This record gives sequence, structure tokens and C-alpha cells, in this order.
Amino acid sequence: MSLTSVISRSKPKSKPVRKHRLATRMELKRQLRDQQEQTSQAFGQLIGAGDTIATLEHQLVDVRAKRAEAEQVVVCLAADLDERTGERDQALAEIDRLQALLAPFLAAEANANAVTVPAPIRDTAKFEDQATAPINVRPLWEAIGPVVRTEGSTDPAHLPAA
Repeated sequence: MSLTSVISRSKPKSKPVRKHRLATRMELKRQLRDQQEQTSQAFGQLIGAGDTIATLEHQLVDVRAKRAEAEQVVVCLAADLDERTGERDQALAEIDRLQALLAPFLAAEANANAVTVPAPIRDTAKFEDQATAPINVRPLWEAIGPVVRTEGSTDPAHLPAA
């Protein structure tokens, strides 16, 4: 190591000179006023938040009370539904039993009061009710005769003799 490096290392480094800006009395008063205004705004927000929290707590109590009431109503309705379902099942069983008892009586009444109608016979004595002649239904080629292909020609020489 050289001597210059030892000397340069042993020397204390000088601190940079800072320039302090002196605040005037007016600037300090303005800063104090701004901080007081911010503090009063924060205090107002704190009071508003407290009011909001109180309102929300009251609403929460109301919601919890309504929820408990609704749960009680649901329990009562479920019990009522179970009771009505049991009554319905009993009524359906009674209906099935009564239908089984009533079935022979209904069948006997239907047989006793059966409506019988003779086979339909058409009276052709009147002119407007007389039977018509049968309709001739045949394939088209039998009704019009043989079909001749002309291949688009209108010249009679190309047509076959019939």
C-alpha cells in the first residue's frame, strides 16, 4: 500500500453543506392554519363515521330480530306442512277405500242403464238421401290411355302411330 492511499483514507470526509431555508413567520402561520383545518375535517369525518356506525348497529339489531322472526315462521310453516301432508295422505287412503267399495255399485248401475242403439240404417226413400253411383277410381294412365313420349318434338312424323 502506498502512503498516499493511507493518508487519503485516514482523512475524514467533509460533510456536504446543506442550505437551510428559513421559514418566515407567515409561512409557519399558514401551515398551522392548514393543519388545523385538516384536523377539524378529520374530526368531522370521525363524528360522521360514529353516526353511521350507530345507524348501522341499529339496522343490524333490526335485521337480526326480523331474521329470528322469519326463522320461527319457517319452523311453524314446516310443522303445518307436515300436518297437512299427513291429513292429505289419510284422505287419499280413504278415497281409495271408498272407491273400492263403490265400484260394484257403479258397474251394476252402468249395466242396468246401458244405452243400446240399433245398427245405423240409411233411409233412402227421400230423393236427397238416395245413394250415388260409385266413383270410378283408376290409375291415370288407365283413364287417359297410353302415354306417348315426343322428346320435345312437335313434328307428327316423329310420333308413333297409335
